Amino acid sequence: MKELVEIMARSLVNDPDAVEVEEEVSGTATILRLHVASDDMGKVIGKQGRIAKAIRTVMKAVATRENVKVIVEIS
Repeated sequence: MKELVEIMARSLVNDPDAVEVEEEVSGTATILRLHVASDDMGKVIGKQGRIAKAIRTVMKAVATRENVKVIVEIS
């Protein structure tokens, strides 16, 4: 799942080398923290948060297939 978030984020930003994804497993949930360059933050979030919501929706679909809960945090 970590790799999927990284691939999606790298395709959106101008500086793909600055994209980092941290994965933390706590209990039954997996927390994915996406870090991008400050200049690219708007591209990852999108207008009214639509791109961020789409990323979270895709990840929840993947997590459902694997019977886990996933939380995507963007910073």
